[in-house]
Amino acid sequence: MGSIAAHSGISMSRRGFIGGAACGGGLAIVHPFTANAAAGQVHLRVMETTDLHMHIWPYDYYADRPDAAVGLARTATHVAAIRAEARNSLLLDNGDFLQGNPMGDYMAYDRGMLAGDRHPMITAFNTLGFDGATLGNHEFNYGLDFLLNSLAGAKFPLVLSNVVTERGASPLDDTTLLPPYVILDRVLLDGSGEGHPIRIGLIGFTPPQIMKWDRHHLEGRVTVRDIVDCARAYVPRMRAEGADIVIALSHSGIGAPEALEMMENASTALGAVPGIDAILAGHSHRVFPGPDYEGHAGVDVAGGTLQGTPAVMAGFWGSDLGVIDLLLERAGAGWRVAGHEVAIRPIAQRGGAGRAEALVPSDDRVLAVTQADHEATLDYVRRPVGRSDAPLHSYFALVADDPSVQIVNRAQKWYIEQMLEGTPYEDLPVLSAAAPFKAGGRGGPQYYTDVPAGDLAIRNIADLYLYPNTIRAVKVSGAQVREWLERAAGMFNQIAPGAVDQMLLDPDFPSYNFDVIDGLSYTIDLSQPSRYGRDGALLHPGAHRIVDLRHEGDRVKPDDGFVVATNNYRAAGGGDFPGADGDTIIFEGPDTNRDVIVRYIMERGTISPRADGNWRFAPMPGATVLFDSGPGAGAHAGAVPGMSISPAGQGPDGFDRFRIAL
Repeated sequence: MGSIAAHSGISMSRRGFIGGAACGGGLAIVHPFTANAAAGQVHLRVMETTDLHMHIWPYDYYADRPDAAVGLARTATHVAAIRAEARNSLLLDNGDFLQGNPMGDYMAYDRGMLAGDRHPMITAFNTLGFDGATLGNHEFNYGLDFLLNSLAGAKFPLVLSNVVTERGASPLDDTTLLPPYVILDRVLLDGSGEGHPIRIGLIGFTPPQIMKWDRHHLEGRVTVRDIVDCARAYVPRMRAEGADIVIALSHSGIGAPEALEMMENASTALGAVPGIDAILAGHSHRVFPGPDYEGHAGVDVAGGTLQGTPAVMAGFWGSDLGVIDLLLERAGAGWRVAGHEVAIRPIAQRGGAGRAEALVPSDDRVLAVTQADHEATLDYVRRPVGRSDAPLHSYFALVADDPSVQIVNRAQKWYIEQMLEGTPYEDLPVLSAAAPFKAGGRGGPQYYTDVPAGDLAIRNIADLYLYPNTIRAVKVSGAQVREWLERAAGMFNQIAPGAVDQMLLDPDFPSYNFDVIDGLSYTIDLSQPSRYGRDGALLHPGAHRIVDLRHEGDRVKPDDGFVVATNNYRAAGGGDFPGADGDTIIFEGPDTNRDVIVRYIMERGTISPRADGNWRFAPMPGATVLFDSGPGAGAHAGAVPGMSISPAGQGPDGFDRFRIAL
């Protein structure tokens, strides 16, 4: 690739898209665009992977067992099939590929990456012949040196337009961390078999919020620009340099249609930027086209477009391959998009008891080139660090004080109390905020922490705390603590007094924003509407779900002072929690929250992870609520202190349903 840093686009020439089947006896399966293309018409298949999060093998390292629903190795089988169905294809990744499971952590923390080292994900991409990629926000979790060393072995271009090492008067004057765009020179076959030189522009974007989420890695080394501003600046230049079509690799979700300054989810707004012919979206871990986006402004689910521009979002962890089929035809001296189709190809489906059943086998080439890294990761996650004298599970983490969250909070509090000794903050009460990461939802009915009593290995700790966040502490007031908890209480639907069997949980509220704060006791009044919306906006100023908020038995007053142990994501503004916007940080630790938990367990040898019931729901006589949890939840339902939980039949997609009498 040459130098990673660049300030302008580059042009690259690689092989033409001439498949062996097309050159030989014909295609076994032919897409209609290929079958019906005339002379001067070209069918191009654009394939997307996104949010792989280091899932190369179909394996769950946390549970230490195969998982048919994940893995680039399975997605690769779809890639081979799609290449066989048309003469011309392009394979692109849309970011968040270096972090997300223990293999990623093993590479970053145990093995490390020096210049010239081989990273397994890059090796897999090279093996499959990827044509380009951009970076997601999680690429920055391990720091810039690790990132650039990992990318150095890529045999394909990586583009990113809005992360800047030297800022100019406009985006066009910037020096960017990676080339902002690339123009690929290709020879594509038309319907008559004649080859045509076509120039394909790729431009990449990542959420500007990386400067909040990974400030400790990035501050002083890079800055960010707005996604849409960069697109408006660079796309005309790409066209002027001869790009016949432009594809946006947007590691950004499907959000509002109007361009808002520094928006995180900008893919819909990109659809209105002139000169972009197709959008690969991501970041949100959802599927588009799909029902999640029905009724969204600027979104046509049936047509697979964002403000009229063809777009796709291919799930997460390799769950799906996204495909945009473009029919190109000559327009004067250039080419234009004359038609399109958008499709999703899943690698698995839910079968009995909600378990994933593979729809395609793994590609042996991907498994072979990453076998050694897979086995090293297994050794890494199986190392024992201590013992637990009680089970650790998250089946009820969204409805009751929970041992899996409790142990995280205890470890964070233990660490921060030591770090504040001898500082001006040492006499302030230390609280701790943590959320359940594995709590079902889109991850499916098996996506729960479930660690039996006994030895605890690194894989168990990684199971408790999925992300490589680093430890932080913030100083907040009693009023801010209350609002922090009000924001977290948006997890719950409003419950009508006396009503029977209402659904308790808002399925669109992410579990990682359901913070439980240890060191306080409090009650949640479900009869009140949520004070805050899912995005953190104040919705109901007169509503208060958090009642009877106490510290060591005393009511918390608005001007009380506290230190809250948390992580870099939350402390820097992730989730838009009151009291956590980057300005209240008093301590930035060098250690990951995961390492803090490991040290806490190693120091104690044996832990007793029992919830202390510091939060509860306010009584609502006659009212019952329903929630869904994993199939393993039933064995633990009777052990939740202070709560009556009973089975209520089957939920959707393999979940079990439970009832709580309030």
